[in-house]
Amino acid sequence: MKKLIPLVFWFICCLANTANAASYAVPRSATPVLNTPAFSSVFGGADGASLKTDRCGQVRALEFIALPGTVFTIRAQKTDGKNTIFRVETNEYPSPKDSALYVDSRFVELREEMPPSRLPTLPSKAAIIAALKTSVGAPYVWGGNVQGGVGELIGLFYGGNVPEAARRKLTLAGLDCSGLLFQATGGWTPRNTSQLTSFGNAVRVAGKSLNEIVGSLEPLDLIVWNGHVIIVLDRQTVIESRLECGKMGKGGVVTTLLQRRLAEILRIRRPVDSWPAAGKQRDVFVVRRWFVP
Repeated sequence: MKKLIPLVFWFICCLANTANAASYAVPRSATPVLNTPAFSSVFGGADGASLKTDRCGQVRALEFIALPGTVFTIRAQKTDGKNTIFRVETNEYPSPKDSALYVDSRFVELREEMPPSRLPTLPSKAAIIAALKTSVGAPYVWGGNVQGGVGELIGLFYGGNVPEAARRKLTLAGLDCSGLLFQATGGWTPRNTSQLTSFGNAVRVAGKSLNEIVGSLEPLDLIVWNGHVIIVLDRQTVIESRLECGKMGKGGVVTTLLQRRLAEILRIRRPVDSWPAAGKQRDVFVVRRWFVP
């Protein structure tokens, strides 16, 4: 009988682990997704008042902010102090190379069976363009796709009481380049530029001059490479969220004259019709037309 006890215990543990591996999590609200399980060292830190950033003030541990209804498959769980952290996967965002995705369990609801996927509705072209325009002036936030930020971070990691001047930074309020488009489309478009380089249909730009490319562009076309995306607003203007590390404010959402911005790009990159199979290229860009009325 004594020999059976460890065997039974092992069997029960295996069942528990199998159940864990097959469970799902769904965000109740905007949920930060990190590439590290160390949430308490990123948010709050040892003094309960810090945010772990790089020299440009960016939280490089942040991958994106998941919207309510995003479906995560839980692959493992860890503890971070008193809190449970899930290692997750989702069809909405590819796991970063040589890393993984993590969410704090306090942001999500658990499900035993796979729930239906989040099904966003694509807004009209006019609504998307209006949303893009209202984002002008928003700060650049690496991994940010919720302009108003994640308010729950204050209560969970900062004791619920921070100076108003620090609130925007601590709640990740702002947008990165693909996050700008993601927010404006209600989470309908892919969340990172590696996906946007092949999103929609190619606009033929290879071998064309500046004026020829400008003449072929339509509102909401994407000028994109693996690392950045610029959105055409109209025949004269583009919009983007730029990180400008050496400048006061370190960048944000700005509009620029289309011809001038494209001329800047053509000085260092050449237009191609499809993204190279080799992946990240430093000297090319593509134009993608994804919005079809």
